[in-house]
Amino acid sequence: MEDFNSWKDLLNPEFYIKMGGFWLILFIIFAETGLFVGFFLPGDSLLFVSGIYAVEIIKETFGSTGSDFLDTTILATAVAIAAIIGNEIGYYFGVKAGPTLYKKQDTMLFKKKYLYQAHDFFEKHGALAIIMARFLPVVRTFTPIVAGIVKMDKREFLRDNVIGAVLWSFILIFAGHYLDKLFLDQFGINLKEKLEFIIIIIVLITTLPVIIKFMFGKKQDFSKYEDKDPE
Repeated sequence: MEDFNSWKDLLNPEFYIKMGGFWLILFIIFAETGLFVGFFLPGDSLLFVSGIYAVEIIKETFGSTGSDFLDTTILATAVAIAAIIGNEIGYYFGVKAGPTLYKKQDTMLFKKKYLYQAHDFFEKHGALAIIMARFLPVVRTFTPIVAGIVKMDKREFLRDNVIGAVLWSFILIFAGHYLDKLFLDQFGINLKEKLEFIIIIIVLITTLPVIIKFMFGKKQDFSKYEDKDPE
């Protein structure tokens, strides 16, 4: 088991994989949306790096199937299920208790601006936001809560939730697994030795839309939400 050395480990997906393996990965993916404070967890990079370690993860948990493809599929499917459950809990939390969050004071782990941004994102993109949000850090944490607050049809939400979770988990996990094999076979490069560089690239790619909006987008007027619940 990997020892905890510094707070930097909390942002390192390899740390979670070596410390807790399969079950910790599932919990983190669930927590990103099932527990709204999970927005700081390394979702995208965790899935990509999990794909690189997919065979080892499944072998240590259940025993290898003997097929790289099947091992990777098992991992991606389990992650998709955890992501679906997390979103559903986030949705029902939004239905029952979400409106009170707009009156909650900011804390170290909770910022109302993230909720506002998710609300605007949902209003702009509608049902497609549930699918798109999977690929956007922070936004994916709060979008299901906002969907619950605005009382999106639960069957439509479930449909888009399943589509988004499957696309997100399978694309990132299979990309990690097969890009690792491609680079090793074709170029002799072991991606496991380049994880810090890979994580930086993934973080930059996934956060770039948020950074661009923050730097060049119009300043949001959050006062329109004060003293009322968005509908």
